[in-house]
Amino acid sequence: MAAPPLRWGILAPGWIAGQFAAALRRGTRQRIAAVGSRNLDRARAFADEHGAPTAYGSYDELVHDPHVDIVYVASPHSEHHRQARLALEAGKPVLVEKAFTRNAAEARDLIDLARANGLFVLEGMWSRFLPHYDVIHQAVHDGLIGEVTTVFADHGQHLYPDGPDRLASPDLAGGALLDLAVYPISFADFVLGPLTTVTATGSLTDRGVDQQESVTVANAAGALGVLHASMLAASPCTATICGTDGRLEIAGTFYLPSSVTLRDRDGQFIDRYDPTDDTAHQGLRYEAAEAARCLTAGATESPLHPPATTLRIMQAMDEVRRQLGVHFLGE
Repeated sequence: MAAPPLRWGILAPGWIAGQFAAALRRGTRQRIAAVGSRNLDRARAFADEHGAPTAYGSYDELVHDPHVDIVYVASPHSEHHRQARLALEAGKPVLVEKAFTRNAAEARDLIDLARANGLFVLEGMWSRFLPHYDVIHQAVHDGLIGEVTTVFADHGQHLYPDGPDRLASPDLAGGALLDLAVYPISFADFVLGPLTTVTATGSLTDRGVDQQESVTVANAAGALGVLHASMLAASPCTATICGTDGRLEIAGTFYLPSSVTLRDRDGQFIDRYDPTDDTAHQGLRYEAAEAARCLTAGATESPLHPPATTLRIMQAMDEVRRQLGVHFLGE
């Protein structure tokens, strides 16, 4: 609530955009100034539901609205690069839903464009801004579990074959990786820093997108990450960070507002952090607040999740796709 208010433009009023808009209205002073969709009726319905005064039947109109301070890009992965570029070329800062783009080349293009024009750009890896991630960062940084040796994280949801069609479509950059595995991979980067090795195994659907993968990663110090994602079945969605003097256990679902338990090297309970009263996607308000603070201060990136980190994560996911043999139309 202390974050300075911005006037937000919502590009592509789908499900996640609705969660984002609701979180802003409940837990921040941010304002939704306009909504843009390829369908004007859809934009108007979303605007009416979330209190936005303006609705547009095109994305071009949205990004050129002088009353919009920042654009939130909430379209399918396949569209992120083109639509974020549209906003940046119009001089608008952007918050782009994760995964940031389809691949590292697209991510680099957006980052370079933003830097060339002095514009703020942020990947909507919203978990990175949740309070329990800050607790994890402090615990690891302060050495409460000693030297980190291993990170475990998984994210499985039953989303295929009966889920959204976009997840089954290579044309829309579907599959488990960009939608689900991005959370464990980003978490491993968050704890371990730059990943020096990425090894993946998995399986593909008959349309050529990944349905599940197991990924092992390592950093320069030799600490390991053991990661898994699947759209075939629900998993516990927990995460654990093991160190020489103890471990941190993040209860499922680790990327939502969650508790963090500290145990010693023998597994005995030491302490526990319990989350705030945020539930599920109400936590989207934290990334909006961070964007508002940075933009108001004149910053072009967030120190908590800078573009360099986003690019590293996209490079890791490119390597996973290379090993699995997943290709998206138009790359």
